[in-house]
Order: sequence, then structure tokens, then C-alpha cells
Amino acid sequence: MEWKNALIIGASGGIGSALSKALKTRGVAVTGLSRSADGLDVTDEASVERVLGGLSQRFDLIIIATGALEVNGAEPEKSFKQISSAAMMNQFAVNAIGPALILRHVSRLSRRDGPTHVAVLSARVGSITDNRLGGWHSYRAAKAAVNQIVRGAAIELARSHKNLTCVALHPGTVQTLFTEKYVDRHPAVPASEAAENLLNVLNNLAPEHTGQFYDWSGATVPW
Repeated sequence: MEWKNALIIGASGGIGSALSKALKTRGVAVTGLSRSADGLDVTDEASVERVLGGLSQRFDLIIIATGALEVNGAEPEKSFKQISSAAMMNQFAVNAIGPALILRHVSRLSRRDGPTHVAVLSARVGSITDNRLGGWHSYRAAKAAVNQIVRGAAIELARSHKNLTCVALHPGTVQTLFTEKYVDRHPAVPASEAAENLLNVLNNLAPEHTGQFYDWSGATVPW
């Protein structure tokens, strides 16, 4: 399909900026929002209300590309002995509550007169079924939570936006500042390639796919 107006949340990040660039190359009008450029702090409800509330146009593509593997210097836990309530709350604030606060505005900002796609960047490690290694407990739990949030949002949005598809997406391991300390453990792709992969997946999704979890190749990720 051909998108006309896209909203990218987290547009200054590695994947967010690559998505913005790829869409502009396709001739899509892009509105990008970020903390550095617009003061959008997804962990601050007032900030989300101010910035998102200031938008009046409708979009046919909305991508929430925010997230963090480390928050305030706290690295992913290797053991439950390293669990910290503060670190876990920070993970949920960034990776689950933040996207939920943004999704609260999606109904108003989405087109109703044509196909619309809404995507939230998640991670395969948020899959409970796929967890065979343990570790990274706070990050995994926050990503599992955002998957549930996406599922609930998709159900609710389908009642008023019949042509809307809302999904969680796993971009794979991407070469960004977000992952630079960890890419040596897994094959990684440049952000530009990840962006194209994600857009290609979205381009092939329709309302019957809403509420699902897909990876960069279009394969379904188990919950």
C-alpha cells in the first residue's frame, strides 16, 4: 500500500531515524517526535499529553519506536540476585507504560476512511514461549507487558477503526547505540536495513492480522 502521512515516535533514535528516512524516500510525509527535538518524554504522562495532544492531523502509519535496553546505566540482569525494584520500574516506564500512554492517542490520530497501520517496536525476548535462556528479567517482563498492551489496543481500536492494523514488531538485532554493547553476541543489521524490513512487513499486513506479533521477516512470534 502507499502511506501518505506517517507519525514516528522516537524519531531521533537509530531505528526511528532510519524509518523516517526510508519513508521520506518513498514520498511519505513524516512527522517525527522525540525527546531531544520535541521534549517528548514517554515516561512523563504530562509530556505525552502535551506533545501528542498538540497534533491535529490524521495519520495512516504510526510507529512507536521508543525503548531502552539500559535505563540510568542499569544493565540487563544475568540473575534474579541482581533484581532491583528501581531498575525494573524504570524498564516498565520506558518500554511498557510509555507506549501505552502514546497508544491512548492513536484512536484520535488515526484515519478512519482508509487502511491504517500502527506498530510498536517490541523484542523477541518479550516472548514467554521463546524464553529458553532466562536472564534480562526486567527487560523481558517489560516487553512481555507491551505485547499485552498492543494486543489490548488492537482489540479496542478494531471496534472503531475497521481498516486499522495494530501489531507488535521485533526488528531483530540492529546496529545502534541501543545495542552497541551486545551486538557481538548476535548477528546484527544496519538500522537502514532494519527499517526497510519493518516497512515491508507492515506493507503486507491487513486488519485480519491486527493484534499479532511479527518479526522483521514477517514470521509470527509466539507470545
